Amino acid sequence: MVKTYHPETLTEALKIRNETHALPYAGGTDLMVRYRQGPGLVPAFDREVMFIGHLPELTKLQEKNGEFAIGACVPYREIIHHRHTPEILRKACSLIGAPAVQNLGTMGGNICNASPAGDTLPPLAILDTHLTLQSVSGERQVSLLSFFTGPGKTILRDDELLIGIHFRLPHFTAEGYRKVGTRKANALSKVAFAAFMLKEKDMLADIRIALGAVAPTVVRSRELENRLIGQPLTDLANLMPDLLESYGTLIQPITDQRSDANYRKTVSLNLIENFVLKEES
Repeated sequence: MVKTYHPETLTEALKIRNETHALPYAGGTDLMVRYRQGPGLVPAFDREVMFIGHLPELTKLQEKNGEFAIGACVPYREIIHHRHTPEILRKACSLIGAPAVQNLGTMGGNICNASPAGDTLPPLAILDTHLTLQSVSGERQVSLLSFFTGPGKTILRDDELLIGIHFRLPHFTAEGYRKVGTRKANALSKVAFAAFMLKEKDMLADIRIALGAVAPTVVRSRELENRLIGQPLTDLANLMPDLLESYGTLIQPITDQRSDANYRKTVSLNLIENFVLKEES
């Protein structure tokens, strides 16, 4: 039987995490899948478990002076219904699993699970999201993109907890989000696409593009975005062949039970091209 902890405070939780390296648990929608054994069998956790989904510091959702802060244990359902949630993130959360998953699952869990197919990760990437990690030794801020080191792998230390998710509320003239799956709902992503664009007069003032489920971690390239920023809208079509070729080197999908690599790459490049050229006009 695996020992479980139910700390009363964040301070106690950090102390337990420091001393035992217990596995943090909130909604459990990813953990139950990762550690499942089979129908009717309890999950085979490989270490002690600590429930943190009730801690006030981790369940706050608020906007202040244009900064949006999401506690690591806030359920998707609350994020979907919050009036300040950016529409692109609201849509991503609304397409995650079934209603039961949205009621229990948390964004902190989606991030720490570090699946390349995590539905919220591309929108969070283009929102320039930062994460607050905390231990008994102190607190540190890291960018979302630097948090992931590979499929299921992050820089979170064994004595740390993900406390909060933060980003500035966006101001763009166009946005796009697309989840490509076997079904329209309750399906894992074959490809996830998120993008923002800001047009000023006849120029492209800003653009952000991120893709999920097509590489070991979320794909976003500021270098390639900068190729487009500052360009006249009428020149975007001419820039597209070289841009897509460059994105093609970053997109490294696998073939698995959900899809094949060639399909994922083709769809990804089509989504980039369609978004940019659609918004060109």
